[in-house]
Amino acid sequence: MAADITEAVLQLAQERSISEELAIKIVEETLLSAYKKRFGSDENAEVRFDDAKRNVSIFARKQIVDGVYNPAAEIELEEARTLNPEAEEGDEILIELDPKDFGRVAIASAKQTANKSIRDIRKDSLYAEYKDKEGEIIIGYYQRERNGTIYVDLGKIEGVLPKKFQSPREIYHVNDRIKALIYKVEKTETGLSVVLSRTHTDFVRAIFELEVPEVYDKTIEIHKIVREPGYRTKLAVYSSKEDVDPVGACVGLKGSRIQTIIRELEGEKIDVLKFDPEPQRFIKNALSPAEVRDVIILDEAKHKALAIVSESQLSLAIGKQGLNVRLANRLADWDIDVKTSAQFEEMDVVSGSRAAASSLFEDGGFEDEEEISTITELPGVDEAVAALLARNGIEYIEDFINAEDDKLTAIEGLEKEHIDALRGLIDDLVEVKIEEEVSGENREALPPEADGIADAAEATESPEGQEAVSAPDFDEEFDEELVCPECGATINTDMTSCPVCGIGLSFEYEE
Repeated sequence: MAADITEAVLQLAQERSISEELAIKIVEETLLSAYKKRFGSDENAEVRFDDAKRNVSIFARKQIVDGVYNPAAEIELEEARTLNPEAEEGDEILIELDPKDFGRVAIASAKQTANKSIRDIRKDSLYAEYKDKEGEIIIGYYQRERNGTIYVDLGKIEGVLPKKFQSPREIYHVNDRIKALIYKVEKTETGLSVVLSRTHTDFVRAIFELEVPEVYDKTIEIHKIVREPGYRTKLAVYSSKEDVDPVGACVGLKGSRIQTIIRELEGEKIDVLKFDPEPQRFIKNALSPAEVRDVIILDEAKHKALAIVSESQLSLAIGKQGLNVRLANRLADWDIDVKTSAQFEEMDVVSGSRAAASSLFEDGGFEDEEEISTITELPGVDEAVAALLARNGIEYIEDFINAEDDKLTAIEGLEKEHIDALRGLIDDLVEVKIEEEVSGENREALPPEADGIADAAEATESPEGQEAVSAPDFDEEFDEELVCPECGATINTDMTSCPVCGIGLSFEYEE
């Protein structure tokens, strides 16, 4: 009987891909379970296998006594001597048992124990196998669908592809081949749960590792991936080897590699771009396929930047429903605003910058100093760099800020380090502000005390017959404290522009 149990368990274990050592342990647990069911305890039971591990026996270890009180653990001296003539009282003797004598209930219980042990061992082995594969690609076949969730045959186990992890472009049918990422492996009360995904960014990463050998062997590193599943993916790559073109290697000869990946993603657009540690260049790259003329850092601490493009490139840079610029924001980790050259000129960023610089020097105790407008007047500027820029027609801070990168780098003797250092100096000393004209549309936004100044400003276009008086006469009759209608700063009639925000001022009145 014990041999039959051993053979049955070994055969079942082989079918379930369980090792022989684990199968032997299951046989031992099965016999001990039957013994315990029959006698109430298995403390004095012992299971032994032969050398071939095919024959098994179960023994009861009993103590030889004169007067038995516990038949499961004790045996009379006379009975013991029939088994071993040399037995003495107080000795222990092993008595072989036949599992058939355990009874039908005990044997049925032992079989249930064996099946449960096999299920648990198989679950543990499968869990260990698939847990090690988390983050890897696996191929399965569509089995069925329920409430949007697709069940995928993975061979040894069934995986689930939830609706939220399916690309909106994809439609599946029974027996379709599905390639997916093993997203999560968990033990559940009913078995093992293997969750698959085709929308995770790691799925794109794993696909690139399969299709691009340089990515797999780490010659090319993937800096970051951002994705709107089914629509567009942006991928920033770089290489530590100067002779390796990371973008070209990912795209492949005539686009062969990237086309394979696009087909796997059911036509999803993929932008492969070069990572650059310099924010302005990286933002330019992140907005691909649009061509960006220039990038201006508005607030480095808050990661705000302005990208300037031509009119024809604006819609491409923004993308359908803002998708391209939204992905670029996530990829570069900057808040990017896209403007055309015409829109940028209307913003008058430079005037605001110059006014902010003037305000900065006034706060530092240099009220009597003239307004700084040229590069040579900046504190701490490299004089050689300032002179070199002046010889090439870039004398004012405004000219430098407006100059495109291509124009600056084309100046012989001017290195990128010089450009970055000067930009950093301007960023440290100048806060960029956008100047707007005071008009009837925004009069309501002005403080009440500025109404008189706004009226005076409008009087510059007074009808014929109204005479404008000079600033000194105006000052004599207007004794109230004057404030800037834009920022509220204190001004006087000798000023032609606000020292804080830079807005132009005019003082006239009607007779």
